[in-house]
Amino acid sequence: MTVREIMRTNVATCSPHQDLAAAAHLMRERGCGFVPVVDTQGLLVGVLTDRDVCLFASDRGRSMGHIAVADAMSQPVFSGFAADNVKVALETMATHHVRRLPVVDDHGHLHGVVSIDDIVQAPRRRGAPTPAEIVAALKEISAPPSIVMAPA
Repeated sequence: MTVREIMRTNVATCSPHQDLAAAAHLMRERGCGFVPVVDTQGLLVGVLTDRDVCLFASDRGRSMGHIAVADAMSQPVFSGFAADNVKVALETMATHHVRRLPVVDDHGHLHGVVSIDDIVQAPRRRGAPTPAEIVAALKEISAPPSIVMAPA
């Protein structure tokens, strides 16, 4: 089973130049907590979550209308390809502790998003992750990332 078979293609996006208020409004309108951030050529440059919006806005003491998406978006962006096996996408999510994975082409243009929810709800067919593989990935995704100490 490939990512193309289960990914969502009607994805809300925002620009790095938009403000957080506009991005939050978009999330509310579309009923999502995640938007890929794309530049004017459609290249994926970051991702923004509702958590990013809340934490960044609360920490800055400024109105969300005065904070650029570029300031709050998460980077680097971990992504996958439509032709990838769903198991590869699941491994990427687990490795990087992310629940949603933008899907790009070879040039970095956004084509969709696949989420852990999409994988859980996908029909069980050849090449699909097993329930045990999904549970193991969820455990990794939910685990706090390890902290690497720099040498003194």
